[in-house]
Amino acid sequence: MTEKNLKNLRFRRRIQQEMTRWRGIMGNPEFNSEDFQLERVEVTIPDLDPVFHDYSIVNISDIHLGQWITPQHLEGVVDMVNDQKPDAVAITGDFVSYTLDDVTDDLEASLKRLKPREVSVAVLGNHDHWLGAERIREILKRCKIVDVSNDVHTLKRGKAQLNMAGVDSVMLNKHRLDLVMEKLPEEGPAILLAHEPDFADVSSTTGRFSLQISGHSHGGQFIIPGLGTFIRGPHFFKYPHGKYQVGDMMQYTNRGLGTNIFWFRINCDPEITVFKLKSPDL
Repeated sequence: MTEKNLKNLRFRRRIQQEMTRWRGIMGNPEFNSEDFQLERVEVTIPDLDPVFHDYSIVNISDIHLGQWITPQHLEGVVDMVNDQKPDAVAITGDFVSYTLDDVTDDLEASLKRLKPREVSVAVLGNHDHWLGAERIREILKRCKIVDVSNDVHTLKRGKAQLNMAGVDSVMLNKHRLDLVMEKLPEEGPAILLAHEPDFADVSSTTGRFSLQISGHSHGGQFIIPGLGTFIRGPHFFKYPHGKYQVGDMMQYTNRGLGTNIFWFRINCDPEITVFKLKSPDL
């Protein structure tokens, strides 16, 4: 990280700490499940074996614990996730924002409470690298969450397979799609986790992924009904929120749970996405 970026990180950390202090003085907002929107998305996966029909994956992204999201918020979100009784949980990066030391215990305590039937998988985002990728990875390991950054986790039911793959942060040039393709079995369809949604333009060209799940954008935090968001930035310019068809692959961008340095959202509720995978043979 350059000296300029380090200064910017320190400045934003001070802003976050001051805003958090005032939130404590004025009273932390209580968790309200109605503040978080469940989005249900059906995805037909070519070559998905019927034994995986209706397989459910709940995706959360951009927790940014310590910004607007408090430990109490995250506990409530985990309850909402568990209430869906998912087969798998997928987390698409940015667990933290600009401070890590103050939130590690709370982050670990909440993530340990995730209870999918089968597995939780995750990739890291740019903020996670800025604050300490190895510390985040250690938390994931202790929480029994499989880190698929530049890796693949294969789910098996009898002879049928479903591959859950991921790339590390594209924004920080940590992604290694080449390694993922080397590790990816020839058998079974594949789903890719990528923190930055615009990576879909690259991943779709492999012809190997039926679905890419991303975050990073927070949905722009401001959506004009019928028009979308005009707040777009690096790596979320083309696919800022919701569902897109990119070649033969579906790209889905989760609006995220938390916010960045500005704590407001307009017509852009925090999101928990529930994917239902469909086999074309049923």
